[in-house]
Amino acid sequence: MWLPKRSVAALCVSALSDPASSSLSLLLLLSSPSANPRGCSRRVSSLPRPSMAAAEAAGKGEIRAMGDLRGGDEGRVWSSSGSGLSIPMGKQIFCNRSLNMKNITAVGFDMDYTLAQYKPETFEALAYQGTIAKLVNDLKYPDELLKWNFDWKYMVRGLVLDKKRGNILKMDRHKYVKVAYHGFREMSKEEKVAAYGNTLTRDSFDGADYVVIDTLFSLAEAYLFAQLVDFIDNNPEKVPWGTDYPGMCRDVRFAVDLCHRDGTLKKMVTMDPGRYINEDLSIVPMLKMIKKSGRSTFLVTNSLWDYTNVVMNFLCGFHDSDDDCPCNSKWLEYFDVVITGSVKPSFFLEDNHASLFEVEAESGKLLNADLQIGSPTSALKRLKTAHKVYQGGSAGHLHRLLSIASSSQVLYVGDHIYGDILRSKKVLGWRTMLVIPELEEEVKLLSESKDTRKELRQYRRERDLVEDKIHRLEWSIVFEDLAYDEKQRLISEVHDLKVQREHVRRLHQDAQRICHQKFHKVWGQLMKTGFQNSRFAHQVERFACLYTSQVTNLGLYSPEKYYRPSEDFMPHEFDVLGL
Repeated sequence: MWLPKRSVAALCVSALSDPASSSLSLLLLLSSPSANPRGCSRRVSSLPRPSMAAAEAAGKGEIRAMGDLRGGDEGRVWSSSGSGLSIPMGKQIFCNRSLNMKNITAVGFDMDYTLAQYKPETFEALAYQGTIAKLVNDLKYPDELLKWNFDWKYMVRGLVLDKKRGNILKMDRHKYVKVAYHGFREMSKEEKVAAYGNTLTRDSFDGADYVVIDTLFSLAEAYLFAQLVDFIDNNPEKVPWGTDYPGMCRDVRFAVDLCHRDGTLKKMVTMDPGRYINEDLSIVPMLKMIKKSGRSTFLVTNSLWDYTNVVMNFLCGFHDSDDDCPCNSKWLEYFDVVITGSVKPSFFLEDNHASLFEVEAESGKLLNADLQIGSPTSALKRLKTAHKVYQGGSAGHLHRLLSIASSSQVLYVGDHIYGDILRSKKVLGWRTMLVIPELEEEVKLLSESKDTRKELRQYRRERDLVEDKIHRLEWSIVFEDLAYDEKQRLISEVHDLKVQREHVRRLHQDAQRICHQKFHKVWGQLMKTGFQNSRFAHQVERFACLYTSQVTNLGLYSPEKYYRPSEDFMPHEFDVLGL
């Protein structure tokens, strides 16, 4: 479904629920956390304490508008006194497909980059340095790579790496390449046409020769690829013999995998979560509100139990640096089921026969749960009350654990368009919400650029009018029987109009460049390429029922909310309706 030329404001759903349609009047009563933390699998040092103070305040029945530590002031939930009346545009939930929350019985979450928002300036830099170390130490790349620096703001989601040519591409929803760089060198229009515009059957850009940057985890990998392209172009003798662009991309992917397999990244995060993860004080109130509305909650993450436990303790505030063992499993009270090591997206596939294991929270020991999951209902009920944490398995296991009668009763919130959203929707029919952290800044800049966008539309109209005049006069000169003086007059008029057209074209080009660079100096607006939706925006529109900037924005709306999309418009309707 394509929604042409709509502003973000038009996509926004109402911040207010219809009082007549809501059967719940929720008052969130937060209880203070247990004073006796349970055992943990890993020591966490130097953890900040503000969230514990917040929990104590909540225990007195207060839900303060503290927001997250990134400067937000919307740390309330919809059921708090005075909340739900006005939601800033950057924190609103936008709707592509109607979704009535009254039909949702279970709300699930991904963890990494969904509940846990990593700090790119520290976490992505850590991933970048770890990858370079693997390239040098394990794959024998030159030592000078160790001196390279990482610009965490340079790459954006939605880009495509052309492994064969060493190019980084941004394209529109029709898969036409609009912005392209070879390494860090911008490609000319002629180069783009030669590489991507002259084939009889256009490339789909999703084969083995391409890598799609559709998750924030991949930004450091894309930046390193661009650096290596420039390096191999200028210093071919310094890289391992036989290395080309595709081989270099494979080496980077292998080095990234090594960092994950040997625990390089997660070990650093578990030592000091506050250095790498944004603390968000709205997570616990949101989860409590959802559970109090009568819905089940679940967590499905590819991370294993020991790391998940550390991160969720940090996010839910159950840590205290004075304790011998600050990490506990208290946060599990906010979830009915937790599945770690899920291996998404294969977790969602119908033919997935992966075994499900129980995880003992205190020891991390795995016990086979497949036999119990397939046992009679009484045994299943006993299992649900006795255990919450599992590893592996499939969506079928999850459905049985939560007694889900229909896939459409599940809302799943994630950040990965392919691993979380596309597969869960296309294969299972789950309802989906995509978290796009970049959206908050994008909406802010969009609002600031309204005048520029009006100016651009005016330039386009003016250019079209001038071109129409040129075409009519040129037709008259060629096909009409005109006197010599009249023909010369028209030729002169055509010349003047072409000068005017060129002037308008330059004005439009300059204004478009300013607008483009206002969002990002290299790649422009995340959701646009010129006047077309970007490929990333097209995927968001196709597969995400809802999308928003932060997972906790879900807590700013009634759990009975009916999300409705705005009206679709065809191009012919805009002028007729005065839009």
